[in-house]
Amino acid sequence: MTLERKVAVVTGGGSGLGEAIALRLGRAGARVAVLDVDGDAARLTAALAGGIPVSCDVSVSASVDAAAAEVEERLGAIDLWVNNAGIAAAAQVRRIGAVAEQQLTEAAAGRVETPLDALVRLPDEEWRTMLAVHLDGTFYGTRAAARSMASRGGVIVNIASVCGIDGCVGYPHYSAAKAGVIGFTRAVAKELAVRGIRVNAIAPGYFDNVMRDATETHADPEKQRQVIEFTPMARRGRAEELIGPVVFLASDASSYVTGAVLFVDGGYTAM
Repeated sequence: MTLERKVAVVTGGGSGLGEAIALRLGRAGARVAVLDVDGDAARLTAALAGGIPVSCDVSVSASVDAAAAEVEERLGAIDLWVNNAGIAAAAQVRRIGAVAEQQLTEAAAGRVETPLDALVRLPDEEWRTMLAVHLDGTFYGTRAAARSMASRGGVIVNIASVCGIDGCVGYPHYSAAKAGVIGFTRAVAKELAVRGIRVNAIAPGYFDNVMRDATETHADPEKQRQVIEFTPMARRGRAEELIGPVVFLASDASSYVTGAVLFVDGGYTAM
């Protein structure tokens, strides 16, 4: 699964999953452009990956277009674009955490009576910000990549989530954004196939040591127990188990795969 001399872009590459992806692509031979709203983080990852840092706010169309232009100027036409940038629902976790714990206690007693009220207490600003980063950012990145790849083909990998299929209770904004990423991936994959551009998505489940889960369920021991209980492999994923599938979709090893959503979740969605 070599990516020798391929020009690869990773959004949100300054930390977490994006950093891990950028480093792995670099080891596979790619020339990596690390895009991140945190310029210092982008520079650190780029140095480790042997690539270049590019400041970029994926929620702003002009910022993404400018970043793509900079990558093309410095490295050449883009071969691979990974739409990874995202944010966690930290404010929502703090808002509903105590109620969620109460519900778990009531569930153990046999009946849940306390309403979560996650939806009705979700502010407009948090809804719009979540969709702007995850869904708008994926749109802007995919569009910029498609323009660069139009004459020679390429690969786009979008990072979705099991929440986009299963719907994560208490996090309607994150679930909606990731469901949108999945639908968007399937639509543009069919459109761009004629240009030799493959578009696929990865839908991670619950992982350790790669990134903080968007809903930060790892912080709650009872929720962790529930996650493991409903995961057939009976554990959370490891970093390398998520990075490998990204490299697979990025490489010629998946040359006949497009419009797919690869669930990397230990069987969680199958339950």
